Amino acid sequence: MEFLIQIFDTIYENFFDPRKRVFVGYLLSAVIISFLWLCFVKKKTLIESLRKIFDKKIYFSKSAKADYILFLFNIIILMFLSPILITQLAIATIVFEYLHSQTYLMPINSNIEYLWLIPYFFTVSYFVLDDFTKFITHALMHKIPFLWEIHKTHHSARVLTPITIFRTHPLEGVIFVIRSAFTQGIVIALFYYIYGTNVTFVTILGANLMSFWFHLLGSNLRHSHIWINYWNWLEKIFISPAQHQIHHSIKKEHHNKNFGVTFAIWDYVFGTLCTSKNNEVSKFGVTENEHKYEHNIFYLYLSPFIGMYKIIFKYILSRFQNTNKQTSIIKN
Repeated sequence: MEFLIQIFDTIYENFFDPRKRVFVGYLLSAVIISFLWLCFVKKKTLIESLRKIFDKKIYFSKSAKADYILFLFNIIILMFLSPILITQLAIATIVFEYLHSQTYLMPINSNIEYLWLIPYFFTVSYFVLDDFTKFITHALMHKIPFLWEIHKTHHSARVLTPITIFRTHPLEGVIFVIRSAFTQGIVIALFYYIYGTNVTFVTILGANLMSFWFHLLGSNLRHSHIWINYWNWLEKIFISPAQHQIHHSIKKEHHNKNFGVTFAIWDYVFGTLCTSKNNEVSKFGVTENEHKYEHNIFYLYLSPFIGMYKIIFKYILSRFQNTNKQTSIIKN
């Protein structure tokens, strides 16, 4: 019974905690933004806009249903894994103790001018550095074959809804938990060492100021069927919903583009940026034709291991063939 209560509490927290992406307030703001965009930019009627936003074909599709089930199953799996994963606090403590052990590193005097700016500097730095490591991790999950097999679960979605953010393999969840622990732990330790007790987050409703505005201004529209693009110059700074939909596009020219979460500047610097201009998306997914089992829960959990096995087998086979070739050359 206690286990079921814990599951319910986790689900409740996801939708009613402003620190979570799918907090009902952020979902409502996404609906409002979509409605205003469709009515005033796309010139659709009230009824057309509502039908577009709440399209039953999207939310009751096989792909979306798989998202909902994965959301629930991953909560249960990560409940068992969380106790053995390294935490933000552990990393912060290790880094903080190390800095204190180095005599040549001196904290900054807390009586500095503009002391009130420190929480803002900390809040922004935390958010920006966290976003950068999300970009790097995301890019690696596309570039490294083993990691792509894991991340492919997310990209197998044929339709996008706000719950698609949870369409991930548990191994990806573990990778991002570790990324989060190291990035955030290091930033917290550095700021506490330099500024001491002056370090604190600037929050709104308990959420990081930057995260709050990111989610309130439509983060959930990135995983949606509503194509909302920014001005071309702005899409070189911030990732628009349309740009993330391009990232999920099946078109080859859209592959390995727009790895950024909040900031597009990382993609701009590393040459992976694709703006929405002349790049509208027609279809989402990994393969052109829908796989028979691609929305089957057991297949979604097993397919990364099957893919990794194939990679290992091909590698061993190629090494064996190369060895045989070299042996035959020596004999001749």
